[in-house]
Amino acid sequence: MQIAATANRLPDPSPAGNGSPGPPRLIASLRERIRYLHYSLRTEQAYVYWARAFVRYNGMRNPRHLGQVDVERFLAHLANERHVSVSTHKQALCAVLFLYREVLGQELPWMENLGRPKSRVRVPTVLSREEAARLLGVIDGTPGLIARTLYGTGMRLTECLRLRTKDVDFDRSVIVVREGKGGKDRVVMLPETLREPLRQQLACAQAIWELDRAEGVPGVELPDALAVKYPRAPQSWNWFWVWPSAGLSIDPRSRVRRRHHLYQETIGRAIVRGAGAARIGKRVTAHTLRHSFATHLLESGVDIRRVQELLGHSDVSTTMIYTHVLKESAAGTPSPLDELAIGSAERSTL
Repeated sequence: MQIAATANRLPDPSPAGNGSPGPPRLIASLRERIRYLHYSLRTEQAYVYWARAFVRYNGMRNPRHLGQVDVERFLAHLANERHVSVSTHKQALCAVLFLYREVLGQELPWMENLGRPKSRVRVPTVLSREEAARLLGVIDGTPGLIARTLYGTGMRLTECLRLRTKDVDFDRSVIVVREGKGGKDRVVMLPETLREPLRQQLACAQAIWELDRAEGVPGVELPDALAVKYPRAPQSWNWFWVWPSAGLSIDPRSRVRRRHHLYQETIGRAIVRGAGAARIGKRVTAHTLRHSFATHLLESGVDIRRVQELLGHSDVSTTMIYTHVLKESAAGTPSPLDELAIGSAERSTL
């Protein structure tokens, strides 16, 4: 996902007195509509970025005065000059369509005729069990515990970092994933080897929570309108982060200075450094641990439907991608070259 690091407000390009809404008001309306539909903050940031890029590319003209040719020219620019990936190209298209349909209220026939890039099926990068053990063995501290949790449960990094203390159920040996991808909840296992480390992590989190309460720090961010319905919930221990950040930060939506969870970049960098230290010759990210979790479960004989539930996939066809990297599907199949080599060796001994 390509999101601008800093995005200044667009100046109003419309002539004085023409009454047409300029980009600043347009962006404000875009944000308002995204929040009304309960889209995530990351989606909001991405859509705002692409809406601004679209307006800038078209000479600061109001999108109401643009049409299919202008949209296609912008998309061609992304593909041919900026060389964005297919997923980024699709994201930009979705942002522009959202702008027209949800903000400007325009459902035009040409929107259905826009060319959409074809997705490419990529085989996921998967670590062997030995590589996973080496990687997890060299990452220390909190990043190491998070990495082991990712591999042990199959959670996405954002899902793991957003865990609340009430979501870790030691009695039932499960972790409840709230508001996962697509806004869905699911339940994953709590690995036995992580029980004691997670108890220690919660003890550290509780010390931070008590310090915040003593210093009068505003409570943590809550989803939707829960903070309005339960005013004391943001300050409660049950809603506190399992992985709280060391310092306070400004909430980008409410502008309240409060404690957030750890940043994804912090954990991502630790995993990349760990892969280098473990001498793993693959591109390793936090998501690689999720891929490895699914592949190793399938190799152990776990039913693919069960793996689908643990990963939170809506369709089993998404989970099927991991069958392409199983040992039984490729590495376990003998190559005809080996048979030729064996035959040659036998003839040489005659």
